[in-house]
Amino acid sequence: MPALATTALLLAAGCSSPPSRPDSGTTTGPRAEAAAATATERPLAVAAAPEDTATATARPGATGAQAQRSKLSVSSYDSRTRRAVISPDGGADTRSPSPSASPSPSASQSPRHTAVGDVIASAPAPGAPHGLLAEVTKVIGETAEGTEVQTEPARLNALLGDDTAKGSVPVAPAAFAVDELLPDVDVSWSKTGDVHVGPEGATVPLGSLRLDVRADLPTAQAGTASASTSAAASVSGFVQIAPRVDFRYGGEGAAAAPASAYLGVSGDWSSGWALTGRADASATPARIPFATLHADPVLQVGPVPVVVNLDLTCYLQVSGDGRITVDVEQQVKGDFTAGGTFGPAQGWTPVSSSDMTSTPVRTSVTTAGSVKAALGAEASVGLYGTVGVVADLAPYVRGEATGTVTGTDDRFEADGSWAVYGGVDLTGTLRLQLTIFGTPVFRRDIPLGALHREWPLAGSDTP
Repeated sequence: MPALATTALLLAAGCSSPPSRPDSGTTTGPRAEAAAATATERPLAVAAAPEDTATATARPGATGAQAQRSKLSVSSYDSRTRRAVISPDGGADTRSPSPSASPSPSASQSPRHTAVGDVIASAPAPGAPHGLLAEVTKVIGETAEGTEVQTEPARLNALLGDDTAKGSVPVAPAAFAVDELLPDVDVSWSKTGDVHVGPEGATVPLGSLRLDVRADLPTAQAGTASASTSAAASVSGFVQIAPRVDFRYGGEGAAAAPASAYLGVSGDWSSGWALTGRADASATPARIPFATLHADPVLQVGPVPVVVNLDLTCYLQVSGDGRITVDVEQQVKGDFTAGGTFGPAQGWTPVSSSDMTSTPVRTSVTTAGSVKAALGAEASVGLYGTVGVVADLAPYVRGEATGTVTGTDDRFEADGSWAVYGGVDLTGTLRLQLTIFGTPVFRRDIPLGALHREWPLAGSDTP
C-alpha cells in the first residue's frame, strides 16, 4: 500500500488576549467564557509521536486536572504485581500541582513526584513493552530509581477528559519486527533516505512494506487420473501493505463515557500470486502462515502518548476437493478499513469495508473439481497491550470445473463447464478490551460481520 499522509489537526493550546489588548489573563465575563469555549472545542492534534515523547499525567478530580506532559518516566513495571517504579527522569515534574501541593522549594526537590490517584500514560518502557496506562492506587516507597507504586488499569477518558481528537497515522515499515515462518520469504521496504530490498527487481513504493513468498503444497495422488494431472503443487506471490492506525475520541469528561470513539486499521493493499498444480486440498481450508509482523507505534494525542499495538500475520490458504489441476495467476489491489466505533445510543458497532479489483494474468484448468486459494493477512490492533479489533482480509482466487475440461485462457476443449473467480473476504471481531476508552463494558465480543465480494475472471459454458 502506498503510505498515506497523516491527518493532523490543530492542538488547543489555550486562549490568550489579542495582541492589542495586553490584559493580564484575569479577564472575566462573556468574552472570556466564549474564548474559553472556542479553545476547548478545538480538537487535539493526532500525529506520530517523536522518539523522545514525554509521559503524560493527570489527577482526575483535582481542580483543573487536565493531562499534561510530565518529566516523570516509568523506570520499570511488573505486569504480574502491577507495581511500577516512577522516576523523576532527572528533573522536576512539570505537571501543574493540585491545590493541596506545597509550593515550597523543599517540596519541589522532594524525590516523590507521584501520588495516589495519578493516572500515567507512558510510551513503551522496561517491563511494559506495549506502553502503560495506569492509575496509582498506593505509594509504596522510595527506591534508588524512583518512587515505587501500586497501580491498576486506567482508562483513556481519565486523561483526555472532555477533549476531542481525530487522526490517521501511517505505520513506518521499518518499525515492524518481522518473523519469517517459511524458508522462502523475502522482506522489502523503503522510507525516506533508506531502502531495504528483498527479491531482485522488486519495486517498493516509498513507505510500503512488501513480503514475497513461495511454498510447495502437498500434492494430490494421481489415482486413476493420468500422470500429467498430478503436477507438483505450489503457490507463490507477494503482499504489499502500508497500514495506518485510525483514532478518534470525543470526550464528555474524565468520569463519563465519551460521546464518540473509534479505533481501527486501514490502508491500501496490493498483492499478486500464482497457484500451480493439483494440491492435496480439503473442504476445510488449510492455512499456512508465512510471516508475523509486530509494531508498537505511539500516537501523540495532544500531550498524551497513546500506544497502539499492531500485529499482522500473513498467510496462504488453500481449500478444495483435491481433484482439479490449475495454473492461475492474478494481481489484486485496493483498500480496506476495519475497526470499531462507539456512540452513546448504539454502543460499540463494527466498521468494515474493502474495495478490491483483480486482473488475471493466466488461467488454466484441467479436469473437474474445485479449488480456492487466498493470500491474506490477519490484523489485530489494540491499545497499551490490550487487543481491541481483530480483522482478517483475504483476497482469493477460486476455480471450478465440471465434466472434462482441458485448456488455457480462452482456448478450451470441454465436455462440461469451467469458471475462475476472484474475490475478497473481510471478517473480524471487536474485543471487550475496547472499553479502555472509558466506554461501558459489553458482555461479549462483537463480530465485525462477514464482508464477501466475488467477481468472474474467466469461464466457459460449453455444454
